[in-house]
Amino acid sequence: MPAHKTGTRAEWLAARLDLLEAEKELTHRSDELARRRQDLPWVRIDKDYTFDTEDGAATLGDLFRGRSQLLIYHFMFGADYEAGCPSCSAIADGFNGSVVHLANHDVTLCAVSRAPLAKLLAFRQRMGWSFPWASSFRSDFNSDFQAGHSREQEAAGPIEYNFQTSDWRGRQLPPGDDPWVLAMAGASGTDWGTYTLESPGMSAFVLEDGVVYHAYSAYARGLDGLWGMYQWLDRAPLGRNESGPWWRHHDRYDSQ
Repeated sequence: MPAHKTGTRAEWLAARLDLLEAEKELTHRSDELARRRQDLPWVRIDKDYTFDTEDGAATLGDLFRGRSQLLIYHFMFGADYEAGCPSCSAIADGFNGSVVHLANHDVTLCAVSRAPLAKLLAFRQRMGWSFPWASSFRSDFNSDFQAGHSREQEAAGPIEYNFQTSDWRGRQLPPGDDPWVLAMAGASGTDWGTYTLESPGMSAFVLEDGVVYHAYSAYARGLDGLWGMYQWLDRAPLGRNESGPWWRHHDRYDSQ
C-alpha cells in the first residue's frame, strides 16, 4: 500500500478543485506583487562601475547592450573559486532559453561575478552556456548590491544581505555543521569561509535618457521563482523531498 493517502477519482477531483481556488488566489497575489515591484521608486546610479566583458571594458550602461532594461544575476563565483557555485549554476541552466526572448522584449539578461573574466568564460564553455557574463573583479559593484564582501568588511562589522544586517565576526562552522555550505563550497573548489564571501541575488536596472537607475533587487528565497527545477519539484508528487544537498553541476551527475 502507498504511504500516501489514496482515494477515488471523485475525491481527487473535489480536492483538486479546492486546491485550484487557492492556486488562483496565489496567482492573483503574485500579479499584485509584480505591480508593486514595478511601482518601486527608481534610484539614480551616479557611481562609475567598470566590468570586464568579452567586448572589453564596459560600464554598467554598456551592459544594457542597447536595450532599456537590464536584469543582472549576481552569480556566486569569487576570484578564488575554481568553479561556479552549484546552486547558482542550477539557476543559470535556465538562462540560455530565456535570453533571446528577453532580448526581443527590450530586456538584457546578464550574469555578473567577481572572478576574473577568463575563469568565467572557461566555466561557461564547460557548462555549454552562451548568456552574457561580466566580471566585476575591478569594481565594488558586488558589495554595493549586497552580492559579496571582503574579509576586511567581514572583520569590521555587520554585513548587509537581503535587506538586513548580520555580524559575521568570530563565526565558527565546525565540519559537518552545515552540510549545504560545505557541499557547495567543495564543489566550487574552495573552503566555506571563501565561499561565503559571495552571495546570490538579482538586480534590475533601467536606462532612461542616458541615466541608469536601480529598480529592484532580490536575494535568498526571493530567487526561488528563478530556480526552474524547484518550480517543477513543487508540482511533483513528493515535492522537494530533500534532506541535504543533492544537486550538482549538470556535468557531474553519474547519469543523465
